[in-house]
Amino acid sequence: MKMKTVLTIAGSDSSGGAGIQADIKTITCLGLYASSAITALTAQNTTGVAGILESTPEFLQQQLDCVFDDIFPDAVKIGMVSSAALIEVIADSLAERQARNIVVDPVMVSTSGSRLLADEAAETLIGRLIPLADIITPNIPEAEVLSGMHIETAADMERAAEKIAAHCSGAVLVKGGHEHNTANDLLWYEGKPEWFYGERIDNPNTHGTGCTLSSAIASNLAKGYDLSESVRRAKEYISGALRANLDLGAGSGPLAHNFALL
Repeated sequence: MKMKTVLTIAGSDSSGGAGIQADIKTITCLGLYASSAITALTAQNTTGVAGILESTPEFLQQQLDCVFDDIFPDAVKIGMVSSAALIEVIADSLAERQARNIVVDPVMVSTSGSRLLADEAAETLIGRLIPLADIITPNIPEAEVLSGMHIETAADMERAAEKIAAHCSGAVLVKGGHEHNTANDLLWYEGKPEWFYGERIDNPNTHGTGCTLSSAIASNLAKGYDLSESVRRAKEYISGALRANLDLGAGSGPLAHNFALL
């Protein structure tokens, strides 16, 4: 039996709600095979992060080489990478291996507005990794950083996406998310906007939604769907995982990635 494969490059979440664990669950539940390269180990749960142990560039390179040499991925998803040196390793590997269907979730700013990357790492992400992506998936605060403008309205989202796209080779998906109390996302691709209007689901447990969405997009690209259809299917999957109303932990809990099996 043959199966399409997706490589996720991200950090490990010990609570299983985000990062590598969320990616692997998403990819698996969508019927593909997941491989991984771990950029960092984290000690965390639904209430916060207690500690981070970052991978060395040399060890990250070994992980990537092992995957590309043996099970070449049909798509690649990149999540949070915390240092410029690790971003350089990833960018060099993707370019050298001519990786395809690259989805970058540019984890730079939290939805509360906190900066998650140092300036040097952010500059390397923008200069080296984002240009390689077929699609990037910034939230509103990240789109503000990438576009250099404040975003308040749907029209602002379109202007910001157009500005970001001018410096990218691929598409830009600006996620409305809970920042604007909507589930409406904007895809800017080949000079045109396309809106995806989602159902607003009353569920406070949203840990890992960004990781899950980008992994679902990568999974659908690996299956051969175009960007628009991949985004549509990914949003449907997120809605199903939220609608299941999994309730675990004392904080913002994880999604029910396996909702279709329940």
